[in-house]
Amino acid sequence: MLSGSWLAARDGLDPIWIERRRRAGELLAVRDTARNEWRYPMWQFDDDGEVRPPVAKLLELAREKRIPPARLGQLLERKVGLVGGKTVRDLLMNGGSEHALAEIRAAV
Repeated sequence: MLSGSWLAARDGLDPIWIERRRRAGELLAVRDTARNEWRYPMWQFDDDGEVRPPVAKLLELAREKRIPPARLGQLLERKVGLVGGKTVRDLLMNGGSEHALAEIRAAV
């Protein structure tokens, strides 16, 4: 998880631009109440600092269904299937994005 200021410094971005994207639902962020800041999961970004296409689809679905960030984080950590330890996030990041999105749709 990256803080907004670290993300801005790492990618040479304006912190205000990052905040605008977070508020628009274009970046996944989780509120860290202990530090009073938003934290951005690293797995949502590719090597160039862009949001991965499956994550962009997820965020689009979250905006459409009005899923708050905290709830989206919970849904991503849900286990899928009858046996095994895969989560919705695992599916999303490992080629099962349509299945992951279907799991999110079914849960809301």
